[in-house]
Amino acid sequence: MSHPRYRGVFPVVPTIFDERGALDLGGQRRCLDFMIDAGSEGLCILANFSEQFVLSDEEREVLTRVMLDHVGGRVPVIATTTHFSTRICAERSRRAQEAGAAMVMIMPPYHGATIRVAEPGIQAFFQGVSDSIGIPIMIQDAPVSGTALPAAFLARMAREIEQVAYFKVEVPFAANKLRDLIALGGEAVEGPWDGEEAITLMADLDAGATGSMTGGGYPDGIRRIMDAYRGGRREEAAAAYQHLLPLINYENRQCGLLAAKALMKEGGVIACDAPRAPLPPLHPATRAGLIEVARKADPLVLRWAR
Repeated sequence: MSHPRYRGVFPVVPTIFDERGALDLGGQRRCLDFMIDAGSEGLCILANFSEQFVLSDEEREVLTRVMLDHVGGRVPVIATTTHFSTRICAERSRRAQEAGAAMVMIMPPYHGATIRVAEPGIQAFFQGVSDSIGIPIMIQDAPVSGTALPAAFLARMAREIEQVAYFKVEVPFAANKLRDLIALGGEAVEGPWDGEEAITLMADLDAGATGSMTGGGYPDGIRRIMDAYRGGRREEAAAAYQHLLPLINYENRQCGLLAAKALMKEGGVIACDAPRAPLPPLHPATRAGLIEVARKADPLVLRWAR
């Protein structure tokens, strides 16, 4: 494998709303400052864990500009530009690059439960986006798309499409797929990455993952695992993972995309942790359970704003 341009901990930035459901840009900036202070080596914006599916196109543009301006180059930023249309996805990706994004993350084209595109169309889709930009593309391989992306197909796109170089793998048996992808893609696979809130992080690192895209609530904890592993201290990394695993599991199985905002509100980083309707808020008992588990892990999010 080649030396990647980007590696390490790149958590997803949640979108911050106020009690009325409007964008809270002040809270958004505090969220970014916390995530950088907590050791994020990069950030991902406008992803599914950012509730990108409840945002208007105009809000996406505002958030892209505000967040990239506020980060100001402190860390690289990946912008999610997923859209079914090749033309619109390419335009989104080009605007993200112009605004300062270091990479774009894109899912294969899909719509609803039944509209899918076959492999030739998927390859043409990513080729069209690649031809429009000069920054890397991360393909998001996630069950939500309902699209099978075999390792051999991903490796072929990495070899044949200039900007396709990174892969966030969050499907079942991710470690096996990462091993196959690395073996088949070789130098063209610049970034095989772990996803799904780090629930499979240690197995994925053992398989060769060089990056991890998690939720945004505790980058400091994920960073301790990654730093130890990269330093050749696997036992230390495994111990740090075991310490954090109850919180990782609670986020992954009980809270999903609302965990990061709940932790940030509890720690005073943001004023409101509500999702945008029709997503329901966390049940009070679930939220209490999250905070209880988090206090035992002692993440910076609960202390940063104190």
